[in-house]
Amino acid sequence: MNKQEELIARCKQGDPSAYTELYHEHVGAVYNSIIRLVRHTAEAEDILQESFVAAFQGIAGFTPTVGFRAWVKKIAINKSIDWIRKQKISFVELESHFMGISEDAGIDEAAFQYTMDAIAAAIELLPDHYRTIFNLYAIENIPHGEIAHLLGLENTTARTQYHRAKQKLLMILTKGG
Repeated sequence: MNKQEELIARCKQGDPSAYTELYHEHVGAVYNSIIRLVRHTAEAEDILQESFVAAFQGIAGFTPTVGFRAWVKKIAINKSIDWIRKQKISFVELESHFMGISEDAGIDEAAFQYTMDAIAAAIELLPDHYRTIFNLYAIENIPHGEIAHLLGLENTTARTQYHRAKQKLLMILTKGG
């Protein structure tokens, strides 16, 4: 039994120190996933706590087919998306808001040769709807179909929004926005 399995077994037995250790082992990665979507520190911290509470309340049913971190991150992402829905962020734009981005325009993927700091800063400048879909797909590796389902969009809309987010990101990186 590895350390992770041991901690989970101890959590299932109600050992408070195991909960604490498991929390501290994964809190950073889970918080990073939340803050990329939510961007409001206080809300992100609330979602973080709610996510771990939900994970620990459901730990009895946890099976290690996926790692604990992946499991709690999925809980956190779902809670983040619930928060986004409550904010009524629109994922469908009017044509006048496309900022000159054409769906048919090609994108030079090789142009994405920038420092991580520059890319992270550019992602922060994306409009909320673009940033959310970009982070879910490119950073969290959630498939377009699942993103569409989570956000209540058509599959093609999720793909189009991701494509536009990449184009806007490239514009920000190359032209300053």
